[in-house]
Amino acid sequence: MRSRIIVGSLLLVASLPIGAAVSRSAAAPAVKWAVVNLADATRIAGVFVSGPVVFVHDDAKMAAGQPCTSVHRYDPAKGAGEEIVAFHCTPRWGKAPQKFTTATNRQPNGPPVMTEYQFAGDEEAHIVPIR
Repeated sequence: MRSRIIVGSLLLVASLPIGAAVSRSAAAPAVKWAVVNLADATRIAGVFVSGPVVFVHDDAKMAAGQPCTSVHRYDPAKGAGEEIVAFHCTPRWGKAPQKFTTATNRQPNGPPVMTEYQFAGDEEAHIVPIR
């Protein structure tokens, strides 16, 4: 029985077109980052963030089920600084934007709450958990 499963799995993999097993991940970098200036205090995964920050997304951490997105303070002279918030995002596929984009919901009489972000040129958007 075990040998049938192994042979069946090998036949399935062998029948895939060349390159199908490495699809998108081979072309995209494993770690993406973008410097962003949040002019308004914005709630990201339960934490209020404003000013210049760096969004970092690590595909290896995502695959391991760890917090794959982190947001760090940014100083032009020093680069990325302390981590402000980290969370595990949910991927959503869509059209690749030309620049880094964010989506927010604004509550009545409240600050904007980030619901999603997407890196320039990347078809994968990242849904931010609401805490």
